[in-house]
Amino acid sequence: MSETVDLTTRYLGLDLASPLVASAGPLNGDPATARLVAEGGASAIVMPSLFEEEILHEEIQLNRALDAGTEHFAEALDYFPSIPELADAGDRYVATLARIKAQVDVPVIASLNATTKGGWVRYARRMEEAGADAVELNLYRVAADPTLTGADMEARDLDLVATVREAVGVPLAVKLSPYYSAMANFAARVVATGADGLVLFNRFYQPDLDLENLDVVPRLELSQPWELRLPMRWIAILRPQLGPRVSLAATSGIRGGIDVVKALMVGADVAMMTSAVLRNGPGHFAAVEADLRTWMARHEYTSVDQLRGSASQATSGDPSAFERANYMKTLHSWAAPPGLTPASPSS
Repeated sequence: MSETVDLTTRYLGLDLASPLVASAGPLNGDPATARLVAEGGASAIVMPSLFEEEILHEEIQLNRALDAGTEHFAEALDYFPSIPELADAGDRYVATLARIKAQVDVPVIASLNATTKGGWVRYARRMEEAGADAVELNLYRVAADPTLTGADMEARDLDLVATVREAVGVPLAVKLSPYYSAMANFAARVVATGADGLVLFNRFYQPDLDLENLDVVPRLELSQPWELRLPMRWIAILRPQLGPRVSLAATSGIRGGIDVVKALMVGADVAMMTSAVLRNGPGHFAAVEADLRTWMARHEYTSVDQLRGSASQATSGDPSAFERANYMKTLHSWAAPPGLTPASPSS
């Protein structure tokens, strides 16, 4: 009976075979492994982000290399022949995108990660020319400058969205962090600026300390299922406010079919996975799809369209009141161990 369940969905105007999308991750940046991800059951692939810093770093290093010695020896100016153009990180990214597009039969979404607008956004247009079916703009910013207000930061992000929107004609998704002071308002403004969809949420990777070498080191930890709660909360809030034409993607904490069900029920169009695929391999998509089909058939859901949004806040006249009620229920859900009578959790 699960074979009769219709898993097709639309995301960013793209018709997808299922709501299972491979979010930006290392497997998606290589044509060979990207093909395995598509064959494993991903209905679309988001490439790893092209970082603004990658392009700027290579430009700086190249200029330093070309200028080395010129202040001491005039003949140093003739060390290197005239080179019409050198390939940089952006060029390599676009070339890889074209190769992946040639090897998979699912939509491929390019990803940009930037903090400022500038000439490098020409790569957004080049991504489109290379065959990207959509572009995901990843807004990853730490507000560490005490001279900038929240309004300043939001204005910069909106200006960046507008710049990328102007650069490309393909659908544009914006991947947000959850740390805007008025999340619902900012999400609506991002859509008004030109985004066709939102991806909720970006994970902030926290550095650690190496006490032996006295150094700050990166620590990559794969997501856990509990991290899905935050995107679920905000998708449930935003779905009725933004309407059905705005695509919403849930990411972080998607591990199995039940997680996908939860994401769809609160209003997501797609559920994105990376960590679970890194743990279990590209074939994990097929296992998640089988679990999703089984659950939907058992609960008599015949399509993703029927399931989507069935548990959102559309029936609540006051979303903030809904969230405060949920906050109280969560606090009072704690059960004391036998023999312990604590004070009220809210005190």
